[in-house]
Amino acid sequence: MVSHMKTTLNIDDTVMRALKREAMRQGKTMGELVEAALRTLLLHKPDKTELPPLPEFHAGGARVNIANRDMLYDVMER
Repeated sequence: MVSHMKTTLNIDDTVMRALKREAMRQGKTMGELVEAALRTLLLHKPDKTELPPLPEFHAGGARVNIANRDMLYDVMER
């Protein structure tokens, strides 16, 4: 069963005029065009792009053994 919901949208006047013209040109209702545009927007899956590698920093090694609480506090107090 297909259900439809009525709703109210605030659409910019310029966009509304273009929507009306396009609906007339295609012989469709404005609702059909809006629904098709929303469906396209919501179903579109962005391409998974590979991210660039994260930068690496070599800071000369660890200054403290974090398992040693006293050593950690000494470094934090400096």
